[in-house]
Amino acid sequence: MDMIIVASLVLLAIVTGVAYKGLKNKQQTDSALRRRAVFNSHEQMTFTRLKEILPEANILAHVSFDALLTTKYLHTRRKYQQMFADFVVLDKDCKVLAVIALDDVNSVKRSTSSRYEDALLQSAGYRVVRYMGIPEYQYLREDFLSEFSEMSRPQLMEEQTMGKFDLYANRDSRVFG
Repeated sequence: MDMIIVASLVLLAIVTGVAYKGLKNKQQTDSALRRRAVFNSHEQMTFTRLKEILPEANILAHVSFDALLTTKYLHTRRKYQQMFADFVVLDKDCKVLAVIALDDVNSVKRSTSSRYEDALLQSAGYRVVRYMGIPEYQYLREDFLSEFSEMSRPQLMEEQTMGKFDLYANRDSRVFG
């Protein structure tokens, strides 16, 4: 009887040791961190073309929808929390001119999610421009011609704002408060 108790305790110790070793090996360890390219080849070419077409614009890449959209309810926010815009074009005043999305030519699955993303951004008042593959210079010029011409003529903007203050130039009275 004593021999059975000792044998079962030894067997229990062996099983416990094996189980502990197995659990210890299953614990995840961190892998080494490596650098990663910010853009893939399509994004890099698109970014270069955008900078050439709109030299005075600020172009942001991989912008979270959380940075572009806001809502009162958390359940609505969860719908777009994991979504990212490929590029966001800002004017000199950091106002969004357009959100640019790139679709892969070989991807058919993403068409419904792309339409959903476009609908979310458009419902918030953003202009969404979606390109299949790398956009050509001609298409970029056509899509951003008005924004480009406005940014190229800053003195016109100054003249318009100066015109507002002409109304106050002839006033002799002062207003306090």
